Amino acid sequence: MRPIGPIFLGAILFFASASAPLRAESETERRQACLAQLKRILPESKAWNEWLEKSHELPPDFDAMPSRPELDILTFENGDKVKDAAGWAKRREELKALFMKYVTGTVPPPPASMKTEILRETKEQRATSRLVKLSFGPENKASLRVEVLLPDGNGPFPVFMTQHNHRDWAMVALSRGYIGCVYSGADSEDDTDTFVAAYPDFDWSRLMRRAWAGSRALDYLVQSVPQADAKKVVITGHSRNGKTSLMASMIDERFAAVITSSPGAGGSCSARDMSEQFAGESIEMITREFPDWFHPRWRFFCGREDKLPVDLDMLPAMTAPRAVLLSTGMNDNVESVWAIERTCQACQHVYKTCYGVHLNEKPGRLVSSAGNVEILWRSAGHETTIKDIDHYIDWFERQFYDPLPAFNQPAGGGVRLYEEPRLLYPHDDHAPILYPRYLKSHYDEPSKNNFAASIKISRAPINSPDDWKKKRSEVESQVTLMLGEAPPEVAHSTLAYGVEKPYTSALLQHPKDEGGSTLERDQVMLGDYVAANVYLPAGTKKSGKKLPTIIWLHPFSVPNGYAIGYHHGEQPYIRFAKEGFAVLCFDQIGFGRRIEEIEGFYAKHPNWSWMGKMVRDTHAAVDALSRMPYVDPERIAVVGYSMGAMVGLHACAFDERVKAFACVCPFEPFRLDTEKSSTGGLRRWSHIFGFMPNLGQFIGKESNVPYDLDELLASFAPRPVLVLSPQLDRDAKLADVKKSVEAARGIYTLFNAADKLEQSAPEDFNRFGPDNQKIVIEWLKKIFAQH
Repeated sequence: MRPIGPIFLGAILFFASASAPLRAESETERRQACLAQLKRILPESKAWNEWLEKSHELPPDFDAMPSRPELDILTFENGDKVKDAAGWAKRREELKALFMKYVTGTVPPPPASMKTEILRETKEQRATSRLVKLSFGPENKASLRVEVLLPDGNGPFPVFMTQHNHRDWAMVALSRGYIGCVYSGADSEDDTDTFVAAYPDFDWSRLMRRAWAGSRALDYLVQSVPQADAKKVVITGHSRNGKTSLMASMIDERFAAVITSSPGAGGSCSARDMSEQFAGESIEMITREFPDWFHPRWRFFCGREDKLPVDLDMLPAMTAPRAVLLSTGMNDNVESVWAIERTCQACQHVYKTCYGVHLNEKPGRLVSSAGNVEILWRSAGHETTIKDIDHYIDWFERQFYDPLPAFNQPAGGGVRLYEEPRLLYPHDDHAPILYPRYLKSHYDEPSKNNFAASIKISRAPINSPDDWKKKRSEVESQVTLMLGEAPPEVAHSTLAYGVEKPYTSALLQHPKDEGGSTLERDQVMLGDYVAANVYLPAGTKKSGKKLPTIIWLHPFSVPNGYAIGYHHGEQPYIRFAKEGFAVLCFDQIGFGRRIEEIEGFYAKHPNWSWMGKMVRDTHAAVDALSRMPYVDPERIAVVGYSMGAMVGLHACAFDERVKAFACVCPFEPFRLDTEKSSTGGLRRWSHIFGFMPNLGQFIGKESNVPYDLDELLASFAPRPVLVLSPQLDRDAKLADVKKSVEAARGIYTLFNAADKLEQSAPEDFNRFGPDNQKIVIEWLKKIFAQH
C-alpha cells in the first residue's frame, strides 16, 4: 500500500496473534487448533458435538487447501478444463464424489431386487389411486411407501413425482393428464429412517436418503407401471424437498427434468453467496438448526466457504444436459434472487460449453441447450399457489411438446428461438453475453470511458492538517469520479406519500413495533421516492426528547433489505433501538422492496454506478434526519456492515453531519485486492456485483487505484470511527485492514485525535451477531456520552 506521507513510517504494526491465530507446527496440530477455535466461536450444536465425539474427526487442513472465492464448475480439481460433453461426464462424477464427501454423505448402490406390496387401490373419478409398500436392501429391512395416481387409459403418460407433503401438487398434475407419483420422503411422512438400519455402512444425511428414496420410487414406476412413460419423468419439491429433488437428479440420471422450488441455501444457492455477510441461511445456521439435513462435515466450513471444493450452485448443473427449472420468490428469505441468477449463469456455462445449439425433436425448431435452464420468478415470498404448479407443468411440457411462451417473455409466432431468461442484476460471471454492453465498456473498452487515465494522484508529503485538507479534497473528487456521473437532483420534499404499507412490512419482516410496548415506529420518505422506517424507544414521539440516532446500512441482504433474513440474535436495528437510539432504516436499491428497481439500472444511468445510487440514498437519509424532531443533530452515527460498510465509507467520509461511523467488516483494501488474492480481487466489485464498473479498469493495475480504505478512513478525521474487523473474515485480510487503520491513524495524529480511530478484531468470521453488536453499542454510548 502506498503510504500517505512520511508521517506513517514505522506506524504499521504486525499483529501476529490475530493475523495467524491457527499457526502450529504440524498438520494435526493445525487441525486440532482449528476445531478448538470453531468450538469457541460457533453457537452450540449438540448434534454436531455428539458426532465429533463419536467420529473423532478433525477439520480439513485449511492451510493446505486453496482459497477459491469463485469456483469454475468446468475446471477439474487438477486444473484441467472441461471442453465437451465427454469431459462434463467425467467432471460430473468428480463433483458427485465431492458432494458426497463434504455435503450430502454417501449412498448405497441401487438394490438388486425389490418386494412390492399393494396396501390400497381405489378407483375414483376417471383415475385410480394405488398405495404400495416397497421393501429392499439386506433382509428387506428398508421400506418405502409410494402412492401412484393413475389417469384412466393405457398411456404412456408423463410422470410428475414429488414428496408426501406435496400430494396436492400431484393431484394438479393428474388433472393435466400426468401420472402423479408421491413417495414418503418428507417431514409429513418419512420412511427413510428404515434405510439407516438397512445400510449401516453409509453416512448419508436425511435429505440424501430422501433423494435416494425418489430413485426407488422411479424403480417401481419403471418395473411395475406400464402406463408410465419412463423417459418423461420430472421430480419436484419445495424448500427442503426442492433440495432433495436436486440431489435425486444428481444421483439418478433417469429423471428427465427437475423442478426445484425455492430450495435456497443448501439447494441452488452457493454457500459462498449465502453466508452471514449476505444475510443468508448460512452453513452455520443450517447445520445448527437442521443438523441431520446435511453431513456434519459441512459445518467445518463455517466462515471458510471459500475453501469448499464444491458448492451448491453446482447442484442444479448436475442435471445437465437434462432440463432444470429454478423457481424462486422475489422476497423469499431462504434464498436470494442475485444468487439464483448466478446459479442460472453457472448452469448455462455448462450447457452452452458442452452441448451447444441443437435441433430438437420438432423439425426446424432451433434451441440452445441453455434453454434447458430457466428461472420462474414468483411474486412475494416462500409460499406457492396453484398458479405456480400449473407453471411448473407448463415448463415441463415445453421440454417435450409444442412450445409455450417462455417465462417473462411475450408470446411469438414462427420458429421459436431460445431467449435468455430475465435477469435483474448487472453482474457478469460465466456468461459475458448476459452482461450489458454499456457496462462492459467501462472496463473492456477504456478508450470510450478512460477513467483510469483521467485520474491524477498527488504524491506530495503530508505533514500538517492543511496538507491533509488539500489531499482530502482530492480524494473526495476521486471518489466522485469513481462513482460515476450522477443524474440531476433537487432538494427533497417532506411528503409521506408512498410509505411502506402493512402488507409490505409483513412480507419483508419489518416490524411495526416490538410487542407494542418496547418500541415504536415512524415512517418517512427520503431521496427519490425511497421509503424508510425509524425505530424508536416507545413513547419517544410524545416525550419531546432528542435521541442519539443511527442510520443502519445493511449488508448484501437481497430478499429482506435492511431486515437481515437469517441472523443470530436480534436484528441489529432492533437491538440498537432497545438500547435507546433512534434508528433509521431503508432498503438499498436492489434489495428488499427495491429488488426490481435494479433491473436495467445501467441502461437508464450508463455513466453512473449502482454504488453511486446507494451513496446518494444514504445522503438523503442524512437529509431526512434534519426533519425529525426527536433526532439530536450532534449525535448522528452511521453503522454499516459488510456492503453497508463500503457504502458508508463512500457516503459519509466527506459528510460532516455524520458525527461517528462504525465500519463493521470493511472491504479488502483495493490496492491489495489482486486477482491472485484469496479475497476475490477487484473483479467482484466491477464485474460480479457490478457496484463500481470503473474499478474494473484497475484489474491487473491495482496499485494505481486512486484512493483506498486508508484514505477513506482518514477522511473522517477527527470524527470518531470504529473499525470492527474479525480475524477470520474471508473477504478482507485482518493484517491488510490493520495496515489501513494504522495508516489512517497517522492523519488522526495530525489532529491530536489518534484515540478517535479505534479497531476491534474479535476472534470471529464475517458476521454481525450479538457479541459484535455489543462492541458497537458500547463504543457509540461512550462516544455520545462525551457530548
